[in-house]
Amino acid sequence: MLKCEQMQEKANAFDKAGLIKHEVEKAFTCLKEFRQKFPFVENLREIELLNPDRLFKRNPDNVGEFFQNLEDIFKPLKYTVFSNTNIYRNAHLQIKDFKLLLRIAVDTRKSLTQKVDAKWEKIGGIGPNKTLALKIIYSFNYEDKTVLPIFNIEHMRYFTRCISDTLSESTKYFSIGQEYEYFTLELLKNKNSSPITRGWNNLYFTRFLYETYPPYNNEQTQTEPASEEEKKQTNQVTDEQLDMQGFVKLLGELQKQHKITGEEFRENRTLWMQLKPNDRELLIIRLKQRLNKESAVNNTPKSQPITRRKL
Repeated sequence: MLKCEQMQEKANAFDKAGLIKHEVEKAFTCLKEFRQKFPFVENLREIELLNPDRLFKRNPDNVGEFFQNLEDIFKPLKYTVFSNTNIYRNAHLQIKDFKLLLRIAVDTRKSLTQKVDAKWEKIGGIGPNKTLALKIIYSFNYEDKTVLPIFNIEHMRYFTRCISDTLSESTKYFSIGQEYEYFTLELLKNKNSSPITRGWNNLYFTRFLYETYPPYNNEQTQTEPASEEEKKQTNQVTDEQLDMQGFVKLLGELQKQHKITGEEFRENRTLWMQLKPNDRELLIIRLKQRLNKESAVNNTPKSQPITRRKL
C-alpha cells in the first residue's frame, strides 16, 4: 500500500471523539489573542513601538507578555516550552536586532526560506535550530496557509518520509531555510492530495502527524529507514560538497539582490550537480558577472543554465 493511501486510512480514523480538535481550537483562540496584542502584520509601526519590557521584565526577572503569550499558544498542543529564560532576557537586551528580525518575519515579500535563514542566531540562545524563531514565524504567517507549526527540522524530514511516496530532490546542500521550506511544501502537497486532510487547517494536520507518527526520540525518528542513496549522501564529505556550499551561497546572494528568481535558484542548483568541473567554473563566472552587474558573456556554451532569464 502506498504511503499516501496509508495516511488516508489513518486520517479517516483520527480523533473520532473530537478531543484534539478542541485543543486546536483553544490554541487558535490564544493565537488570535496574541495577534491582537501584537498587530505587527497589520501595522509595522507597532514593531518600533514594542517596549523591551513586553519581552522580558527585569528587577525582578520575569518573562514578558510577548513570550508568555507566544508559549501559551502551544501549551494546549503539548509543545515544549523553554525553561531557560536567558533567551528572552537577551531579546530584551538586543531589542534593535529583535525588532529587525520581527520585520523580516512579518514581511509578505519575503519567502519562508528568507524568514528562516534570517540572522536569528544574533539573539543569544536561539541557536542554529531556530525553534523559537520558527514559532514566531508561524504565529505571524499562519493565515496564508503555507506554514506548518513544526519547529524541528528533523521532524520535518521524518514526517515527509512517513507520508510521501516520492521526494523530487536531495536537500544535501540546502540551507536550513531552504530545507524547511522544501519539506513544508512536500508535507502540504501530501495534505492537499487527500480528500480527508485537504479541508483540515495546518495546525490540526500537524497534530495528526505528531499523534499518528510520533517522533518523540531519535530512535523513533529513524523508524522509516533512509535509502542507500541517502546514507551515502550523509556519510560523504568531499571537496565537491564544499564547492556546492559556496555555489549555493552565491545563488542566495543573487536571489537576495533580486537578480534571479526562486525558480532560477533551483534550476541553477540542479544544473551545477549535472555539470563537469570545467563547466561549473563557467557557470560560476557568469553568475558572478551578474552579481557584479557586469555585461553577460555572449555565445553561451550548451552547458550553461537554461532559465527564464539568460545568465
